[in-house]
Amino acid sequence: MPRRTHRCGELRESHVGSNVVLNGWVDVCRDQGRGLVFVDVRDREGLTQAVFEASAESSDVVALARSLKREDVVAVSGTVRLRTAGPNPRLATGAVEIAATGLEILNRAEHPPILPDDAEAAKMDEEVRLRHRHLDLRRPRMQAILGLRSKVTRIAREYFHDRGFLEVETPLLIRSTPEGARDFVVPSRLHAGEFYALPQSPQLFKQILMVAGCDRYLQICRCLRDEDPRADRQAEFSQIDLEMSFTDRDEVIETMGGFAQQLWKETLGVEIPEIPRMSWADAMNRFGIDRPDLRFGLELVDVSDLVAESPFAVFTDALAATHLGRAGCVKAIRVPGGATTVTRKSIDALTEFVKRFGLGGLPTVKVTEQGFETGIAKFLDGCAATLRERLGAVAGDLIVFGPGRWETVCKALGELRLRLGRELGLIDETRWEFLWVVDFPMFEFDEDGNRWVALHHPFTAPLPGQEPLLESDPGGCLSAGYDLVCNGSEIAGGSIRIHRQDVQKKVFELIGLGPEEAEAKFGFLLRALRHGAPPHGGIAFGLDRVVMHLAGTDNIRDVIAFPKTQSGADLLCEAPSEIDAAQLDELRLAVKPPPKP
Repeated sequence: MPRRTHRCGELRESHVGSNVVLNGWVDVCRDQGRGLVFVDVRDREGLTQAVFEASAESSDVVALARSLKREDVVAVSGTVRLRTAGPNPRLATGAVEIAATGLEILNRAEHPPILPDDAEAAKMDEEVRLRHRHLDLRRPRMQAILGLRSKVTRIAREYFHDRGFLEVETPLLIRSTPEGARDFVVPSRLHAGEFYALPQSPQLFKQILMVAGCDRYLQICRCLRDEDPRADRQAEFSQIDLEMSFTDRDEVIETMGGFAQQLWKETLGVEIPEIPRMSWADAMNRFGIDRPDLRFGLELVDVSDLVAESPFAVFTDALAATHLGRAGCVKAIRVPGGATTVTRKSIDALTEFVKRFGLGGLPTVKVTEQGFETGIAKFLDGCAATLRERLGAVAGDLIVFGPGRWETVCKALGELRLRLGRELGLIDETRWEFLWVVDFPMFEFDEDGNRWVALHHPFTAPLPGQEPLLESDPGGCLSAGYDLVCNGSEIAGGSIRIHRQDVQKKVFELIGLGPEEAEAKFGFLLRALRHGAPPHGGIAFGLDRVVMHLAGTDNIRDVIAFPKTQSGADLLCEAPSEIDAAQLDELRLAVKPPPKP
């Protein structure tokens, strides 16, 4: 095989006159007749056109070129010249072509079931592409994403290496610990009846590395959680995982914010200004979600005090009720009149939408020059002026109200805000809006309201000075956690960790984990904390989500080389699959046959 001298996307006018060898796949072969054949040769860098012209010396080569089919693997040799038909502006190599003098077919390809073509892929069923992922990955778009992902990991390693982080691997076969999602488990052949778990994250090990004196840790790691996939989540995913000793929240945020800024600058050429902070309570009250999208308005406004005297029973009932110690509320969103004409039919659709999130209905009014009309206008006569002033409403606007429990109102109106933003075209897709969300509650009640659960995880420390609230007011205790949000998506999350034994013990007590159970589940971490744990904290960036943003896609499967489907199946290697009886016997596992229908 002739050794290649250049990649297919590298050739430019400066290479004219050079003798070159290209290796790659046949993208297109065009037989023009009269002894003239054009072949586009493709590799991950792009395309170059090779021209085979018949002559007494080259007749065999031209005949061989005529036999080429799509996706054959070839080596083409020849001389670079200016393109005879004039430049092709659609190609990076469009100013030049190769006057081919040699051709070697390295491998013949069968007729491919799919073509590695971006335009064709857009019309194709995703499962077909995933089944033939070896061909799908040849597409220019997919090759560009793989290159982008590689660049992101390189930037991460360089950035954190320059700041004293050590790259350390943590184990994949570990003890099962309760971390929020289901574990994937692996049976042990040598220890019959016992199981390893695959790590949901390296959380416990990176804390132990801080106790071990590592000081600063980095790992680009795989995490596995047995949970239902969705557009931005896979059961198997990657993190840029970090931890720092002798640090505080401000230093972590400064270091990690700088990484995000450098990443966007080096990959997209986008300058991200200093990233602002917003409290969790502010985010929930204004946007109904703890990862707000700041690229558009439609903020939630609390109008509970203004409608408290309204004769509308839906409002008064909501305000009179309490849930988990928190009073009900009424929030409102002003929908600009210039954005769209909201019809009765569309309001009915929005009402059905918010019911999915527990809201009983969606009262509305239309703003006029004189006040309000339609909907519940008759119930708002006493507060129409103050409502308009607080919401900044003008004639033509629509006001939608959400009455109910605070948690339900925030969730429903937060989702409604996002839907309206998309449907009304209010989201500026060219903007990048970053935000640190801080001051999360340490705890929340479980769904039944019976016990506390950790909002992040049980190793998150309270804010400095708030430790006494663990005894007196757990619900009012704020954590030293922080999330980095980009355009409404959480791309990183972390916290300062608990390094004191007494605080860790109290947190375990609050979430109902007694000493014996805590020792059984987390004994190896607790033992480490007893032997001189430094103050430490860290964060994990969702590598797949970061690349999704940079690549401009909303499907996580686009940025993973070999992803699973929505049902968790790997169509390329046909996993999961049954294993034979001998393997089961060796692992001392018995699988019951499925019940007969």
